[in-house]
Amino acid sequence: MARIDRYMLTQFLTLFGFFALVLVSVYWINRAVQLFEQLIQDGQSALVVLEFTALTLPLVISLVLPVAAFAATAYGTNRLAGESELVAMQAAGLSPWRLARPVLVFGLTVGLMVAALVHGMVPMARARLADRQAEIAENVTARFLRPGVFQYPGEGVTLYIRQIAPDGRLLDLFLEDARDPANQTTYTAEEALVVRTDTGPRLVMIRGMSQNLRAQDGRPPRLSVTRFADLTWDVGDAFASSGRKGRDLRDYATARLLSPDADLLAATGASAPRARAEAHERLAQPLNAPVSAMLGFALLLTGGYSRFGVWRQVVVAVVALLAVQGLGTAAASRTAADPSLWPMLYLPPVVGALGAAGALWMAARGRRPRRRAAPLTGAAA
Repeated sequence: MARIDRYMLTQFLTLFGFFALVLVSVYWINRAVQLFEQLIQDGQSALVVLEFTALTLPLVISLVLPVAAFAATAYGTNRLAGESELVAMQAAGLSPWRLARPVLVFGLTVGLMVAALVHGMVPMARARLADRQAEIAENVTARFLRPGVFQYPGEGVTLYIRQIAPDGRLLDLFLEDARDPANQTTYTAEEALVVRTDTGPRLVMIRGMSQNLRAQDGRPPRLSVTRFADLTWDVGDAFASSGRKGRDLRDYATARLLSPDADLLAATGASAPRARAEAHERLAQPLNAPVSAMLGFALLLTGGYSRFGVWRQVVVAVVALLAVQGLGTAAASRTAADPSLWPMLYLPPVVGALGAAGALWMAARGRRPRRRAAPLTGAAA
């Protein structure tokens, strides 16, 4: 690598580290505050809050790195132009295409970082976060099992337990499920047990009665009374802090999403085309890093040298980046609605790359010397 390439690459990497640190800190602190409020309300310790915020960090970094790459190239190019270093390089015979080589290397380096995150660390962190959320949900469920107190674990749910036996049995339980005003059910049981299952905690009521009050159109509500020997009730479905149902596609590795098996589809409840679309979304995400870096450099290069700076080109570059990001959001939305449209996920990087190439072509074309008009051969008498 030539010395000029190493110099520019060092400049961009240094600025990239600064902008990445600032953006990740702002984004992460905002997320950490939300998690802190939620988990502290559920009675969790500070260590749990720290663990959850750490598990969200890989996702935050993967989203921030392309923006940091754009900010580094835009700011670095502006500084090189302001200190006349860029003009000196062009005067030495380096074309815009030649100057873009270290920028492309820088963008590809950031793209490899993003690829390592979205294909490796982010799925592992999300899977671990899902497991910890399920554990926390069961702990929160246990927190509501207090004797002698009317409790309201979820909206429309009232729970009362007279006593908890030393072996864990809940004695004389009262449970009202009024989440649906048109279909309210009240359960009473002599005993109950909380049982952990793969899909979340279950409440098994023994020797009890259920009273169901169902509204009817144009007629008085109908009351149905049923006595039972045992009845199972879904605790996680009603409690406010219940665990989520099933797994998320984003918890799995990209290779499994490209070739989804029956176990994956059953665990997530998603279709095979939707799983493959999620994999292609990951494959397209690292391409945003080199495109963002090239846009930040190429559009600023079209401004040339000016004592007033290249602030106009900076505005144009920011607008171009927002347009590419907006196109990516629209493509993701369309793909979520129709997974067969997954090729649209690669459209934003392609459009951004064409825009950067067009800007470099304009910058190279503007540096060509104009031909002087031929002098007049004759003189007026």
